[in-house]
Amino acid sequence: MRTMGDKMPDGTQLRLARPVVMVGMMGSGKTAVGSALADMLDVPFRDTDAAMVDAARMSIPEIFERDGEAFFRARETEVLRRLLSEGPGILSTGGGAFLRPENRAAISEAGVSVWLKADAELLWNRVRHKTTRPLLMTDDPKGTLLRLLDVRTPHYEKADLVAEADAAASIGQMAGRVITLLAGAEVLR
Repeated sequence: MRTMGDKMPDGTQLRLARPVVMVGMMGSGKTAVGSALADMLDVPFRDTDAAMVDAARMSIPEIFERDGEAFFRARETEVLRRLLSEGPGILSTGGGAFLRPENRAAISEAGVSVWLKADAELLWNRVRHKTTRPLLMTDDPKGTLLRLLDVRTPHYEKADLVAEADAAASIGQMAGRVITLLAGAEVLR
């Protein structure tokens, strides 16, 4: 696996050419894998949800409860654009961010999207005990997750690159898969 410190045959070092944006469902590993990937590549890690929490001084569920999902999504787009403008690095987005055409366009213009594709059971195993997922605060959270996955998958399929997740893969292994994809797509040079 190549990392930022590795040298190419001509003696140059690998560099991230533009922002890499992790997209996918809640529980797919966007933050964990993205953070590990940033460490491996020695680039900044940015997270739209964390930036939203910092700006609002409240949690994502509190923002949803106070202002609603439409308000949240509009602010998420603003935060995404700002973080993309900060240059090469790894950016983790909320699960719904990639659904908006304006967000996909901004990501495509500034960077490259990587869908962390995970099946329903893996996602459910990762999120079922979380109380920080406002969209799953329903009478049937698993059914809600399955419906969200069904609705969102066609949008995620528009990502530039796809990294298949599985329960046996560690965070580091998933980050390695993404590095391989990025190198193949010439995002790492």
